[in-house]
Amino acid sequence: MTRATMTVRPAVDAGKPALRDRPLLGQEQADELVRLYKVLASDTRLRILHALERAGELSVTDLAAEVGMKPQAVSNQLQRLADRRIVASRREGSRLIYRSADPCVTGLIDLGMCLLEETGKLPAGESDV
Repeated sequence: MTRATMTVRPAVDAGKPALRDRPLLGQEQADELVRLYKVLASDTRLRILHALERAGELSVTDLAAEVGMKPQAVSNQLQRLADRRIVASRREGSRLIYRSADPCVTGLIDLGMCLLEETGKLPAGESDV
């Protein structure tokens, strides 16, 4: 599989310094990064985030239909993501409409998909979401 050399710069694209320009992680920062990765280490949450990225904004009901889950289960997962400020919501009548709130997270998921494609773990263009 041949692919052009790609420079991934999600932090720079989000207005943050590049990783190589940051000071070495301290223990507290490393611990917080581990907590973030634990929140993202859920197939359900990754699918929810991907669905939000694809649609822009979705209600809990629409999101549940998109990922094939019950609305209450999706709502519980969205709460975990909202607690980390990964997603944000707005009220539209009695419904909450969710969107991705952090461009770094979508860049991270995109990078993960790229890595899977590059290593042959996920054939290019064949994700089921």
